[in-house]
Amino acid sequence: MPMEIKHHYIESGHGDPIILLHGNGENSDYFRGQIDAFAVWYHVYAIDTRGHGRTPRGDRPFTIRQFADDLLVFMDEHHIEKTHLLGFSDGGNIAMIFAMRHPDRVDRLILNGANLDPKGVKRHIQIPIEIGYRIASRFSGKSESARANAEMLGLMVNDPNVRPEELKTIRARTLVIAGTRDMIRKEHTELIAAGIPAAELVFIKGDHFIAGRHPEEFNRAVMDFLKS
Repeated sequence: MPMEIKHHYIESGHGDPIILLHGNGENSDYFRGQIDAFAVWYHVYAIDTRGHGRTPRGDRPFTIRQFADDLLVFMDEHHIEKTHLLGFSDGGNIAMIFAMRHPDRVDRLILNGANLDPKGVKRHIQIPIEIGYRIASRFSGKSESARANAEMLGLMVNDPNVRPEELKTIRARTLVIAGTRDMIRKEHTELIAAGIPAAELVFIKGDHFIAGRHPEEFNRAVMDFLKS
């Protein structure tokens, strides 16, 4: 029987909980510009996803939906009945799946640079990812590093595959936020916002990594949403 993993996480602040989910190949350090700012008002948990940072890989599937299942286990372990949820990139995809599966466990939802499927990513970004995935997959049986690389790239090739009509099942009040030069196509971000009932949409000048590169503007948009 597969063993549950123990997440590495950063915890700070007091008040209503907010969980931060990083992107592909990253860890909770991505949110160093957010944790202290949000901890003034909220009880912040910044989690390393399965197989990322200091959280072990474990032996369960390496998929966005498994990461959403892991999040539920984390919340139960920490007696978090309901939380604000902020996800960036693949973390946004995890948050999206989680909010669809467990609407009663999410208060407010912030999706930053999320996508429904690989077609949402600009082709000049996605094509090298797909080529790298094919190469890594070819050598995954001979090399542990190739296997790990294939798994990581596979998240961006095979996941999350959410149909636009599924978004209407999200009940949380939602902010969709992206950079004006994001690697996610602008019309795809607009599609996500249009599919979630009463979602708010904000674009911040910058690329995919607006939270890290423009933390003050990003944090202001998030806090305005949470406090509204």
